[in-house]
Amino acid sequence: MPLHDWTDLPGWEGMHIFWMTEIARGLRGSLPPGYRAVIGSSPLVAVGVAPVKPGVAVTNGSPQPSAAPTATTPEALEPDVEVAVATLTEDATVLVEREGRLVAAVELISPRNKDRPSAREQYAARYLNYLRGGVHLLLVDVHRRPLDFGFAQLIAAELDPALPGPAAPSAVSYRVGAAAAQGGRMLGVWQHALVAGEPLPPMPLPLTPDRAVMVDLETSYSRAAADSYVS
Repeated sequence: MPLHDWTDLPGWEGMHIFWMTEIARGLRGSLPPGYRAVIGSSPLVAVGVAPVKPGVAVTNGSPQPSAAPTATTPEALEPDVEVAVATLTEDATVLVEREGRLVAAVELISPRNKDRPSAREQYAARYLNYLRGGVHLLLVDVHRRPLDFGFAQLIAAELDPALPGPAAPSAVSYRVGAAAAQGGRMLGVWQHALVAGEPLPPMPLPLTPDRAVMVDLETSYSRAAADSYVS
């Protein structure tokens, strides 16, 4: 199914859920032994915070549950202030794990991820945290608004202006590699412009610096569109 123009098309929330599910299901059929693909929820993260689980991930095995924290007094369990913070909502993501360690993530970007400057900063920090933590990343953004913007631009501005920074709609895959001779780590990037009315391309999702699987965006998108009644 050709990509829809999502500018004024309703139904994205349902489409988002079904598409993540189809991507995770497709990954499960192509991952090497020891890896697993799951859909998880994780809060947004700020710059400098340790990496957290994204929407779709591939894992291997289940991590052992950590011991519950203990407190010596009841007062230790009660904060001084507790409020609801809208910007700390949890998002579902496709994750790939191996031996309980997050190795790759697939993020399907929603309009609310970038509808205002504060949202763009927060989500860019999340995506950068994956890369800084050694997690490979595939960003898929089918929404063209705001015009001439893509999260790849913010990633390039933060890490290296020489990196590609395509505007949406686009799909961009990042491979975190070995240590670079001049310091830091190598970062490989695949980019593909997405065009309404045209099929979506397959995109690589790295698992290691030497191994990757292909994400069939077209098939998963078509199945999700049918399941969510998007014509």
